[in-house]
Amino acid sequence: MSEKVAVCGITCSECPAYVATVNNDDEKRRATAEEWSKAYGGDIKPEDINCAGCISKEGPWFNHCMQCEIRKCGTAKEVENCAHCDEYACDKLVKFFEMVPAAKNTLDGIRQGL
Repeated sequence: MSEKVAVCGITCSECPAYVATVNNDDEKRRATAEEWSKAYGGDIKPEDINCAGCISKEGPWFNHCMQCEIRKCGTAKEVENCAHCDEYACDKLVKFFEMVPAAKNTLDGIRQGL
């Protein structure tokens, strides 16, 4: 599986929803739905665990990805990911990086190579 990076810097190919979708793995969907329901206090069903990566033009996308302000912004600006944005790193990203520091490392690495 090749590496795919989301707009925010999350590595899609490491995301369980993406992996379950690419591999059509119902057991992975079930386990991920259970884990995320507990972690985020939601009622996530296995059938919700489908995502082709947020940079995919046609989806499917995980529910949060459809609501994500960072994804909406990157899509509107037509950037591959936030590393390619003239406003890198904006306030939305700075807050996000506090929760997901690995995403910052990914985007910083991409930005250095531009």
